Amino acid sequence: MTEQSKSGRARGAGSGRRRKQPAGRRKAPILMSGAAAILVLGGAGLGYVYLKLDGNLQGVDINAQLGDKRPENVDNGSLDILVLGSDSRSGDNRAYGEDEGGARSDTAMVVHVYEGHKKASVVSIPRDTLVTRPSCTDAQGAAVPGERRAMFNTAYEIGGPACAVKTVESMSGIRMDHYIEVDFTGFKKLIDELGGVEITTTQAIKDSKSHLDLAPGTHTLDGEQSLGLVRTRKSVGDGSDLGRIQLQQAFMKAFIDQVRSVGVLTNPAKLYGLADAATKAITPDSELDSVQKLMGFAKGLSGIGAGNVHMVTLPVEYDPRDPNRVVPLEAQSRQVWKALEGDLPIPASATKDTATGKADGLVR
Repeated sequence: MTEQSKSGRARGAGSGRRRKQPAGRRKAPILMSGAAAILVLGGAGLGYVYLKLDGNLQGVDINAQLGDKRPENVDNGSLDILVLGSDSRSGDNRAYGEDEGGARSDTAMVVHVYEGHKKASVVSIPRDTLVTRPSCTDAQGAAVPGERRAMFNTAYEIGGPACAVKTVESMSGIRMDHYIEVDFTGFKKLIDELGGVEITTTQAIKDSKSHLDLAPGTHTLDGEQSLGLVRTRKSVGDGSDLGRIQLQQAFMKAFIDQVRSVGVLTNPAKLYGLADAATKAITPDSELDSVQKLMGFAKGLSGIGAGNVHMVTLPVEYDPRDPNRVVPLEAQSRQVWKALEGDLPIPASATKDTATGKADGLVR
């Protein structure tokens, strides 16, 4: 399958703006994700299970839903990926409560992979951010008008993945090359298949809502505990979504290191188990909706380790009219998006003196 850029040039479904990596860098490939999840596929030898694993995947055709009214697709060798964690309580996720009006994006991260694919920046967008949401189409195909001062996560609630992508592109001016969604239950199973993720807490974390109870020290979190950590909010920092984002970012780095240390390429059973769990955990865009496409995509990211990932939160301040919401700091947010648009590092000045959540360093 190919996709058409704004200039009308066709490109391979898995390639995006990516340039070929040297063969020697094909380690355990990783695909960044947020609320968590980072997809493990990688390597070779999966041909005999392609059909089985392909059956786990159901893609979303973002391009068809959004049409041509999108930012220009700049061909500079970089990639931009919107990763969402959905808070839907359908199916197995009912254990985490009932839906309140529909599924929403519990976690949102824009992953920018720089030219050369050896480093990346991740920009977390707080779900409580008040934004100007563009007009979208709901699940029944009806038009939903845009709205000022709408919470960011309502874009997914009213219009699903396509509206979430449209809202991010409207905020940033950057075209998203790919979309990946991760659900609660799939995330847990992926962590359990991995054998857990090791983290260190610098103080106790006890949260009745996420059912997490950790003493200070080093822990190997199973899937249930990992989900609890990335959902913990009220009991850390200032109790805001910003503090939870800091926990999520710390967990992501630990997850990346864990993935790279398990040696999946020398253990076919482990590789298959992870691939099965990962393909069940995600909903990708239609250009990543097969194992072959995902493998090609993941191989291009295989040289990125936790030390090469720069994580920031969109520069925001607490809303003067509603302290339970945040609003983007216009000038500093523009610095972030302009840097990524130009495939440049995010300057430190962009995140200086912004609201943080006060949970930095709690997990490492």
